[in-house]
Amino acid sequence: MHLPSALVAVSALAASCIGHSMLSKPAPRGNIEWWGTCAAGAGCKGPCDAPKSNSTFSSIYVPKTYVKRGQELEVGWNRLNHPGGFVRLALVPFDQSDDWTAFNDNVLKYTCYETNCGPKDPSDDQFGHLNGAGDAPCSTKVTVPKNIPDNTAVTLQWIWYGGGVYYAQPEASFGEYYGCSDMIVSGGPSSDEKPKADFQGGDVTYPNSNVCKYWGSNKVGDCNFGDKKPNPIDGDLLSQSLEPCIRGPELKGAPYGFDSGSTPPESSSDASSDASSDSASDSTDATTGEYETSPDAPEVPENSDSETTDYVGIPEEPSKCITRY
Repeated sequence: MHLPSALVAVSALAASCIGHSMLSKPAPRGNIEWWGTCAAGAGCKGPCDAPKSNSTFSSIYVPKTYVKRGQELEVGWNRLNHPGGFVRLALVPFDQSDDWTAFNDNVLKYTCYETNCGPKDPSDDQFGHLNGAGDAPCSTKVTVPKNIPDNTAVTLQWIWYGGGVYYAQPEASFGEYYGCSDMIVSGGPSSDEKPKADFQGGDVTYPNSNVCKYWGSNKVGDCNFGDKKPNPIDGDLLSQSLEPCIRGPELKGAPYGFDSGSTPPESSSDASSDASSDSASDSTDATTGEYETSPDAPEVPENSDSETTDYVGIPEEPSKCITRY
């Protein structure tokens, strides 16, 4: 007997654990309860993958991440077999890293989840155009603000939202996923100017337009499921999450605040050849909180030029519990 391939894909999940996306670079805090992944639908409500009390930031045994003001910091994640959505990056003082309001008031950048990555086989249209499997690394760069004093401990927040094809369902969207990385800012040019949040569009489906492919909602907070948590049932993998969040067609558009209305996508042929505009970045004002030198932040080595890098140490490998859809 031959089962439909989509059914086989879902059935294969019975022996796996839930883990759909996570920050990989700079090294995230990680967590134990959810195997390193922080999914709102599974009960991990952010704003980070682990609270600051569980951060290893103060440990003398864990390498620190040092960055300079004005540095272009690379932020990375793996596609982990799921298409579409947005990534939001925000930066706050470490002491405020348990505060959702602080992150919402200090957004640096929005970009597409598939900003420079895509499916392994572009011709695999089983779940829609360019929606096939693939674990390619994805990344973007964000500028470290210049209004941060030397020797300040900060926390970078990463959010993925608006992703689609939940467990082989092309019309179903994922909830939100969170990750945070702690680092120390020291050196580089300084300024009192507050940074602006910007949006850099363009993804594997719409490489030449300032939009992203997404499902459900383009607004952070619409798919966090509030205070609700799942009620897992033994032997029922899907009961471990409240997902899917929203059912509906694949969309294209900009994040909330940058959009003038989102529309259903064109046909596959139109989408793949979309070249209506350059991938320019729009900007909108973002309120930036006051940074103060963190008294408990580790001292920056005297040879900080050699120690100040995008990443110090070895990033954690993505969860091995992840399978296709």
